[in-house]
Amino acid sequence: MGTDTLLNPEFVQAIFNDCLFKPGEDTSNHVKAEGISCNIGFHPARLESHKDEIVAMLDELPDDFKESGGGGMSFLNACNDKHGNQWTGFHQRMEQLFQLGIGIGKVKLLMPREMWSALPGGMPYYVVTK
Repeated sequence: MGTDTLLNPEFVQAIFNDCLFKPGEDTSNHVKAEGISCNIGFHPARLESHKDEIVAMLDELPDDFKESGGGGMSFLNACNDKHGNQWTGFHQRMEQLFQLGIGIGKVKLLMPREMWSALPGGMPYYVVTK
């Protein structure tokens, strides 16, 4: 597992959890992020406070995910980092990373959900934008 970078399952989960609303907070200004298994509404200020860390984690994904590299890749390939190391074995952590990226406007889905069944494993393709 690649633990010498910010991209590790514990850090992804910690940032994801911190960006969620706490009980009693007003959720009317949430930042929506579509996921594979669920959609999330992030707290905008906390999400923004983690933007640099999220960008750094996304930068550790293989170049195939990057708009300036391969132009997008299957969700199924996001378990490895750009150095070829497996950083997680949990699809939930990969989904959380992409949702954080969607929340800050750095990740986009390449096809709508209705088209996912035509893709390998029925999983979406994501691109990390500039």
